[in-house]
Amino acid sequence: MNEPGIQSVMDQGTLAERVAAGETPEWVARHWRTFRDALTGEHEGESFPCFFGAESVANGEPLYTAVPSMREKDALLRFRDALLEYLDRYEDRNGRASFVVFFRPDPSVETEADYHEALWHVLKVLHVHDPSPWPDDIPTGTDSRFWEFCFGDEPIFPTCRAPFYDDYRSRYCPVGLEITFQPRSLFDGITGDTEAGQRARETIHGNLEAYDGVCPHANLGDWGAPGDREWHQYMLPEDESQAPDACPVTFTREHPKVDHRFDPAMPAPASADD
Repeated sequence: MNEPGIQSVMDQGTLAERVAAGETPEWVARHWRTFRDALTGEHEGESFPCFFGAESVANGEPLYTAVPSMREKDALLRFRDALLEYLDRYEDRNGRASFVVFFRPDPSVETEADYHEALWHVLKVLHVHDPSPWPDDIPTGTDSRFWEFCFGDEPIFPTCRAPFYDDYRSRYCPVGLEITFQPRSLFDGITGDTEAGQRARETIHGNLEAYDGVCPHANLGDWGAPGDREWHQYMLPEDESQAPDACPVTFTREHPKVDHRFDPAMPAPASADD
């Protein structure tokens, strides 16, 4: 951890020091500053809605990495390795050590639909190149209320911020795609099936309405709750017409899962003249 280079797994102090010293590209510095300011600052007098996340950043608990491309094979496979390293380390950290991932902005990723495509491409790369089998107790069908994304034998909740958000300000990142990976164990004691979790959810939803200025998104829910689906929550749609109607990725228990027909480099979108 904390090896040289932006694609290493960094603790918050190391990332902040490298940014302050000018040792990171400007896009990494902007990601870090806007992320830090969003979670620990205020928007129109309101604090960030998720007090668990805000407290974690204020205490320096998360781990971080940066990915210089959403398309290039080597960058995505190095990110796969960084996520595996995080999963090997997070339980030894104090507090709620989520994994915050900053992606370099790509001029061809502009619309909301582009960002949905980019997210699911990243998750497909992780799934296809997962060195561990899919956990036995998690279904692979995304229409199950008990499905959730798994990698490295861990059920994980990835949540995104992106530039296209206007109404859901709590999901807005002015720089580019940002994914925070949270293993399910980080939610122990505060899931929706506990009294503490129900109170936390009510408080966070109230905070969301005050911060965003709109009602909490209809897709927000709890894992395992009837009618709720996890995959809908990873990147909340602002314009439903640009969001996928069905989960774009098919998950399988087949292992090893490397499909040599699948190129982890996401193709560039066709030009208007094609």
